[in-house]
Amino acid sequence: MLKKILLALVLAIPFSGMAQKFGVVDLEAIFSAMPQAAEMQTQLETTSKQLEGEIQKIMDEVNTLYVEFQKVANDPNTLETIKERRRQEIEEKYKTVEQYRNKAQQDLMNLQQSLMAPIQAQMNDAVKSVGAEGNFTFIFPNEPSMLLYQGTDVIDVTAQVKTKLGLK
Repeated sequence: MLKKILLALVLAIPFSGMAQKFGVVDLEAIFSAMPQAAEMQTQLETTSKQLEGEIQKIMDEVNTLYVEFQKVANDPNTLETIKERRRQEIEEKYKTVEQYRNKAQQDLMNLQQSLMAPIQAQMNDAVKSVGAEGNFTFIFPNEPSMLLYQGTDVIDVTAQVKTKLGLK
């Protein structure tokens, strides 16, 4: 038992003498200040509008087919096979819309990820650089949902990271 206590003390002594330095960084504030973020948002909005326009064109085609179907469906002289073919045509076109919408959402998410990757890499590099230069033990994101407690000796390095990125 005594050996365990001595071992614990021997292991704890080196750590108690080391000054540990902790920092936090507001990544959202940094991201918002980056011009690349605004460019990314503009490109995503432009692409989204293009995709929405294509979806609307297909929906207009579905609506046109439906109006034509209503005329045929109300005509007692139209054969059931013709009515069924028109109904299937509308269903197929509607499925096309749903498939296109799903593919468009996936493409938009992929575009966002590809545009976001270099921005995140730039932010991470700046945080690492500030951490190394300032001899920080850890730098955590300054998000209330992630931090249970933050003491008064924690340093906010957001301004330093912004400076490292050339931001105001």
